[in-house]
Amino acid sequence: MKCRVLSALLLPALACAHNVQLHARQSTTADENSAALSNANTATATSVLPSTVTFPLISENPTAVPLSEINTGAAQTQSTIAISTTYAGGSKPTWIPDAPALPPSLPIPTNYPKLDVTPPTDSDEAKQWIQEVMNSGVYIPDIAPTNPGGCGNNTAVLANTSSSGTCWWTCGGCTRSTDVSVCPTKNSWGVSYDDGPSPYTPNLLQYFDQEDIRATFFAIGSRIISRPAILQDEYLTGNQIAVHTWSHPYMTTKTTEQVIVELAWTKKVIKDTLGVTPIYWRPPYGDIDDRVRAISQALNLIPILWTRISPTQTFDTNDWSIPEGSVNVYEVLDNWELIMGNSTKIDTGFIVLEHDLFEQTVDVATGYILPQALAHQPKYNMTPIIECLDMPLANAYLETNDNSSHPLPLATVTPVSSSSASGAGASSTGSSSSGDGKSGSSSSSASSSSQSSGSGSLMVVSPVLLSVAIGAAAAVATLFL
Repeated sequence: MKCRVLSALLLPALACAHNVQLHARQSTTADENSAALSNANTATATSVLPSTVTFPLISENPTAVPLSEINTGAAQTQSTIAISTTYAGGSKPTWIPDAPALPPSLPIPTNYPKLDVTPPTDSDEAKQWIQEVMNSGVYIPDIAPTNPGGCGNNTAVLANTSSSGTCWWTCGGCTRSTDVSVCPTKNSWGVSYDDGPSPYTPNLLQYFDQEDIRATFFAIGSRIISRPAILQDEYLTGNQIAVHTWSHPYMTTKTTEQVIVELAWTKKVIKDTLGVTPIYWRPPYGDIDDRVRAISQALNLIPILWTRISPTQTFDTNDWSIPEGSVNVYEVLDNWELIMGNSTKIDTGFIVLEHDLFEQTVDVATGYILPQALAHQPKYNMTPIIECLDMPLANAYLETNDNSSHPLPLATVTPVSSSSASGAGASSTGSSSSGDGKSGSSSSSASSSSQSSGSGSLMVVSPVLLSVAIGAAAAVATLFL
């Protein structure tokens, strides 16, 4: 796809790389004909897109960009706004007690890998991180990387993607008890945005300030290097910052060493920008299996996906498809209306996939999706994901986490034989057809009890997120929509 579909304000390298991946994601959905990756009503490239809103809007932002001006597959011309505050080195966060001050200066780009490609695995930093993972005590299952091209290009693998196999979420919807995909309390929405920071993130933060909203931002390492001051603004205004890899690849297609550097470099640049190290991450496209789970555990990272209640019903707005032309704003709003309707039918809260990378995705969020959510009855409790899990914001970071109530995964690693590790702790909603006190240690994650099916390891579960996972599994089992 040509890069002209994106605003010139975006980095050219990202524009091409991200849109190629969007095409791959859409292709994957077509290949499996169901929706391991999208809602049932996601448009394909040949669909006739809706031309109007099909339901009454109960609320909208009076300053919203008109729906007719939110372009499909084309750049828009509106201006961006500046961040609310530029923070000096040494500034102290007010949302997290005892958090470290900001580093004295912003990261220097030349100290980091090339943007928008997987970092090399032979650098001194990479070698150290790889060795740390190998020494972590976490068993890395011997699962081969998947082929690029999604489920349709991995037919030989599909029979083994369930909970008794590789537990590949992309092609089958399999989750482990390490995976966060719901909030435990009904009508709680763990608000999140992926792929930034972008030039349009300040527009979103401005609306957050007006409406007293906070969220989780899954940040890409390559974008942080480009806009570290925006990441600081997100963090210091009370939002949760989490890892979204260095270059936004399908993680199951990468080698073990490549997965390590994608995650470790992003953790590093966040620490170098904010002074804290995230212990949560979201795999791009939700692409995770037991090998990738184990690697993330060894790096003290907890996976967060989004809510999925059947093979064809995921809480994905599909907003990311507006800039590449396969979906328009009206269909995104239809998806959102479906999500709101489904949220009333489940016994848990929920997590939705949205993005702050593109102008159109921010416009539809601030103009229409968020106003609809604020007006919803019964009222949604809209918080960052860590808070929807009934934990303080401090538990999102290694340096401020309370290990007594939120144990980190590496503190609970217990290797077992492969025969006892197979198949437990997992649920599936899809089909293969389609330590005490504050932490500064190298442990990580509260939802931990990942079991590597068909391999040789058991990751012991944290009681807090085990209860969340059990509740989610029960909701899924009774609501296969």
